[in-house]
Amino acid sequence: QLQLVESGGGLVQSGGSLRLSCVAFGFTLEYYAIGWFRPAPGKEREGVLCISSSGGITNYVDSVKGRFTVSRDNAKNTVYLQMNSLKPEDTAVYYCAAAWGCSGYVTGYDYWGAGTQVTVSS
Repeated sequence: QLQLVESGGGLVQSGGSLRLSCVAFGFTLEYYAIGWFRPAPGKEREGVLCISSSGGITNYVDSVKGRFTVSRDNAKNTVYLQMNSLKPEDTAVYYCAAAWGCSGYVTGYDYWGAGTQVTVSS
């Protein structure tokens, strides 16, 4: 069964950090682009960051520039979302998804995780 599983969410104070993990089961992650998404007003989900199969990174949200980054460890079949200097407005469920190429739109992705909750207190 092809599956993505996120972990690493939790409650953190404003200014703190979290690292989310996205692990693939049933397929090899290194051939896919992996996007991180979260709900947004007026949208089902907005793309936050994406890392291509070759390691290129695309940022879709200006408010996270300089604070969030994404990396991949193909040996562990895992992609990470490092979130620093967290703000209350970053509170959301974060989802990872796999696609053949990076896109900021949900329709471009074939496989999704169930999400992990991130809560940032002020």
